[in-house]
Amino acid sequence: MDPKSETDRKADLIISDGKVESIIAGGGAEVLPDDEVIDAGGLIVAPGLVDVHVHFRDPGFTEKEDILTGAAAAAKGGYTSVVMMGNTDPRCDNTETLEYMQQKASETPIHIYVTCNATLGMKGKEISDIARLHKAGAVGVTDDGLPITDHGILSQVFLKAAQCGIPVSLHEEDPALISENGINRGRASEYYGIGGSPAEAEISLIKRDLKIAEGTGVSVDIQHISTAGGVEAVREAKARGLNVHAEATPHHFTLTEDAVINHGTNAKMNPPLRTEADRQAVIKGLQDGTIDMIATDHAPHTSEEKSRPLTQAPSGIIGLETALGLGITELVEKDYISMMDLIRLMSYGPSQVYHLDAGYIAEGGPADIVLIDPDAEWIVRDEFASKAHNTPFIGWKLKGLTKMTIVSGNIAYRAE
Repeated sequence: MDPKSETDRKADLIISDGKVESIIAGGGAEVLPDDEVIDAGGLIVAPGLVDVHVHFRDPGFTEKEDILTGAAAAAKGGYTSVVMMGNTDPRCDNTETLEYMQQKASETPIHIYVTCNATLGMKGKEISDIARLHKAGAVGVTDDGLPITDHGILSQVFLKAAQCGIPVSLHEEDPALISENGINRGRASEYYGIGGSPAEAEISLIKRDLKIAEGTGVSVDIQHISTAGGVEAVREAKARGLNVHAEATPHHFTLTEDAVINHGTNAKMNPPLRTEADRQAVIKGLQDGTIDMIATDHAPHTSEEKSRPLTQAPSGIIGLETALGLGITELVEKDYISMMDLIRLMSYGPSQVYHLDAGYIAEGGPADIVLIDPDAEWIVRDEFASKAHNTPFIGWKLKGLTKMTIVSGNIAYRAE
């Protein structure tokens, strides 16, 4: 199944030297003595998944995750390409940190790319040397984790990123409107007796930033969209011709604010889980193309951090190892979208926004492939390749499982 060409057929793939050498429709490829044969009968052979929003916490916070364990979690989840965020320590606003991350990434079996900070120190006061960072290999810029509240600074970031031809990824939460982050203002905040984070914190900043983007030519990625109003703002901006894209996380199309009542800190994230109406709006955005990609916002934390009181614990959950199963179980099996749509949202769609040679299967293209058993049922257990365990999905029964992940023709993961 190839979402780029809309191909859905039985065929044999011949892989050589990290590329797809040929595709034999109907099967029957000649097998040479030294060939390794992988029997994918009963499985879906799809482009390796692409996640443009992961936190591998390296450098600076490797007790939570590091680039090697993050890559292992990605491969287990079917991902062949991921894009790391730059909210590290030191911040990724300089080529030295970027080069460290690139070097560590080169030691993993998957493709790992880096977004650098849009502003120095993620302080929102002065823009980074975006041209230099892009020349050194940054595939985008972002202050993810923090919004850029200064209108003038954001405008400068947009103009410079547009000149470089790279996207700007935006964390859209206005801190001036938030009492306590990570918990929706509504049923969840009332349950805990706090002010929480209102939907308007996201909606107002999305509208403001899309207005600033007009006329700059920048490609904007609205990260982890969580509100009906935010989805509608992106839909309207696309209709006006803006080069705007949006991510949905598995947790935002699967859960509501009730999860934070039931699971506490393991369902606390920024932006927070919202209402059922918001969840349905996110799904509608996935259906009609307003939302271009599914991204996990894989955010590992230690058990000690997540055991703190709700308002003191950090926000975020891990997601790389459950995303595919959640997409199949919650979107495909419930007839919201087709399997081809899901594969597009998790591979070709995100690869296009970040200009990656990924997300498709074609002769001469990269041999980055995932083998999926769409009918396999499994229970999410506390047995992750990630260092972290912070997720509300432990115990869930999911359908759809990664059986093998192939990167540049090499097997990066094989299910036991």
